[in-house]
Amino acid sequence: MAIVRPFKGIRPSKDLVSQVISKPYDVLSSSEARELAKDNPNSFLHVIKAEIDLPEDVNVYDESVYLKAQENFNNFLKAGIMVQDESDCLYVYKLTMGDHSQTGIIGCSSVDDYLNNVIKKHEYTRPEKELDRINHIKKTGIQSGLIFLSYRFVDEITAIIQEITREDHEYDFTTDDQVRHVFWVVSDEAKVRELTELFKTRVPSTYIADGHHRVASSSKVALELRENDSNYSGDEEYNFFLSCLFPDDHLNIMAYNRVVQDLNGNSTEEFLKHLDQDFDISEMENGSANGGDAQEHVIKMYIENKWYKLKAKPTTYNEDDPIKVLDVTILQDYILNKLLNIKDPRTDSRVDFIGGIRGDKELKRLVDEGQAQAAFSLNPVTMDQLITIADEQGVMPPKSTWFEPKLRSGLVVHKIN
Repeated sequence: MAIVRPFKGIRPSKDLVSQVISKPYDVLSSSEARELAKDNPNSFLHVIKAEIDLPEDVNVYDESVYLKAQENFNNFLKAGIMVQDESDCLYVYKLTMGDHSQTGIIGCSSVDDYLNNVIKKHEYTRPEKELDRINHIKKTGIQSGLIFLSYRFVDEITAIIQEITREDHEYDFTTDDQVRHVFWVVSDEAKVRELTELFKTRVPSTYIADGHHRVASSSKVALELRENDSNYSGDEEYNFFLSCLFPDDHLNIMAYNRVVQDLNGNSTEEFLKHLDQDFDISEMENGSANGGDAQEHVIKMYIENKWYKLKAKPTTYNEDDPIKVLDVTILQDYILNKLLNIKDPRTDSRVDFIGGIRGDKELKRLVDEGQAQAAFSLNPVTMDQLITIADEQGVMPPKSTWFEPKLRSGLVVHKIN
């Protein structure tokens, strides 16, 4: 069963929260982060992407970046920009984007739950990305970004959260992307105890929605610290990691689309001919990808100023296999791998991933401006599919899910020592 533990969060002072919070470190390039934070010394980007305060030619994985992150975070504490709560708390976090709202509980999840597969994963991680967060955690002594977990809806947990959200909130602000963020501090010991007990008795598993590298990094730091701690008891803060848990019925998954740099030596005409082996191909009406509803096993492709529908033939998927039935798997197996020789999309520079929030217009723009030769627009994976695959210890193709709205960093931080 799932462990969710309260902790003494380090949070922005109420009058500065809208200046401090930032987008997660892994959705911004260094140049984008530098631009966003250039007139805001209180931005948490100075902690999670500290290269922005160093010369532009510094390698983002250089030790000086992690030392700068440590220095910047310590300066935030000294200046009172961020302050630690005096008692162990849970926190409730509600995000609203347009008509969609989701409300979750922020607490600390257990490293042992991750190691024992109570916390279930659905993607592989990359060693260099893990090492980046390992070094960041070890130098700063904090877990700086919320790990996005989900769990099967539980009535009693939802009822308590609804009760909390009727109380006075701590923060309420709207970010530039028009997402409203509301945050409650749950310091009442009875409520904290009731929530943690419900997770322990009613939630057999939780699921990583976003943050596979951060979980893996936190776990590896914990294992290293255990080996070097002669007084290790299992109760140390480093045995737990910062997480935000949402019921599965609250979440909105968008597609994670692809663009490719070349057609593996094929002309467009040759490429379309090869595609005809595994797909029924039709040019889309009015040359647009925006009309009509999404269709199962239909991938939209943009190439040479035209949109096409690629209807996968039944031989390309298996309805009884939770991974082989996914459109993202069909794209990987029958287009990227078979035709374009992109065997490992995690490491091949010829493919790039475009979050669904950017829409088909962004795919068209990248091709029209010559930054890609073809683009593929996918149907999103569902939460039921994600949970089924994780329960069966399956692994989706990388970058299969894009969750919106994004959880903000700097809202609350967990100190591990």
